[in-house]
Amino acid sequence: MSMHENHPFHMVNKSPWPLTGAIGAMVTLMGLIKWFHQYDDTLLGIGAIITVLTMIQWWRDVTREGTYQGLHTKTVTKGLRWGMILFIVSEVLFFVSFFWAFFHSSLSPTIELGSTWPPTGIQPFNPLQVPLLNTAILLASGVTVTWAHHGLLENNATQATQGLFFTVLLGLYFTALQAYEYIEAPFTIADSAYGSTFFVATGFHGLHVIIGTTFLTTCLLRHTTLHFSSNHHFGFEAAAWYWHFVDVVWLFLYISIYWWGS
Repeated sequence: MSMHENHPFHMVNKSPWPLTGAIGAMVTLMGLIKWFHQYDDTLLGIGAIITVLTMIQWWRDVTREGTYQGLHTKTVTKGLRWGMILFIVSEVLFFVSFFWAFFHSSLSPTIELGSTWPPTGIQPFNPLQVPLLNTAILLASGVTVTWAHHGLLENNATQATQGLFFTVLLGLYFTALQAYEYIEAPFTIADSAYGSTFFVATGFHGLHVIIGTTFLTTCLLRHTTLHFSSNHHFGFEAAAWYWHFVDVVWLFLYISIYWWGS
């Protein structure tokens, strides 16, 4: 008799991926330190490869459990929902620390900053150029991912595919524009508190956009292989929640750092 027949919970089988993930994270961190001090990124590359391979195989197993083995019951899915909600709350608090640092420096700039904000000698970005375009791109992507979700709920596979495809495309476009903005930046992360808060806050947001785009690309591939139905698609819902979180954080970044802060 199967151990899953008499209750709705998922008794997780033994898996090597938590161990290999921990090893990958440790090697990546050690590789970063070695890169910073000895300018050798070999160990960093090895750590990144271990981490990426772990992610791919762990997510493959979760996909298999939820799609083919029927282990993601309503009770399990409810737990996954709360897990994703708490994860997003932790991400919100993560960004709160960056906004705290920004407003701590900008609302009362010290004499070391020239008693002004932006600090003396810093030429900020024009908020009506690339930053405004990126805002429009992310707002549009929020519309397309919602369009995809409604298509999925209505069993309209074509509409869901189109919505996801355009969302991924807009995510890639945003990342390309941010990379261009960084290359053309007239200041660096070493330029006072302004450079530090600007690049740390926008850089971590950019990383979240890359993660969210990867998340949505995975959902697009799963959707095209018929993994989702109108009443069983939490993987897509989690990706959509994460993407909306990324959108909202960008609006706060644009208003505070690009527009008000300039």
